[in-house]
Formats: sequence, C-alpha cells, structure tokens
Amino acid sequence: MSWTFVLSLAACAYGLKLLGAVIIGQREMPLVLQRCLLLIPAALLAGLIAKDTFTTGQSYAIDARAAGLAVAVLATWRKLPFVVVIVAGVGTTALIRVFV
Repeated sequence: MSWTFVLSLAACAYGLKLLGAVIIGQREMPLVLQRCLLLIPAALLAGLIAKDTFTTGQSYAIDARAAGLAVAVLATWRKLPFVVVIVAGVGTTALIRVFV
C-alpha cells in the first residue's frame, strides 16, 4: 500500500465528513437515528476485538487470547474497575502463553 493511496483515502474520508456537515448543517436529526449513531463506535470496537481475538493472519485461531477475552468479559460483567479488567485479561493471556 502506497502513501499516495493512504493520503487519498484520508482526504476522501475528510471530504465526505465535511460534505455531511454541509448538507445536514444545523438541522436536527431524528431521535432514533441519533441513538443508532451513538451505538456505532461500540459495534465497531466489538467487531475489531472479535477479529483480532479469533483470527491469525488469514485463518481462524482459538488460543490464549480467547481465554484472556473471556476473563475480561467476566470481570466487566462483575463490574470490576477498568484497570482490573485489563490486568486480568492480559494476565490470563500471559499465563496461558507461558505454560502452553
């Protein structure tokens, strides 16, 4: 991938964002659409986490990362502090990689 291509994509993304701001302007979006737009970042992050956890290169893989994610999900479900969630997930992944 060349830098020209990356910069072109960045310029197009910025242009589309600017065009959206000009077209929509100060108009109010419907409440249902506003609520849906607020969920997009969480959905994208969840998709990226799932892709990075269960794939290696071009193939599927279930390894220590899946166990670390499971522990982090469990810690989140138990409403533990964020630092504890991260340390528990990373620690689980590291321990499994050391012993396997």
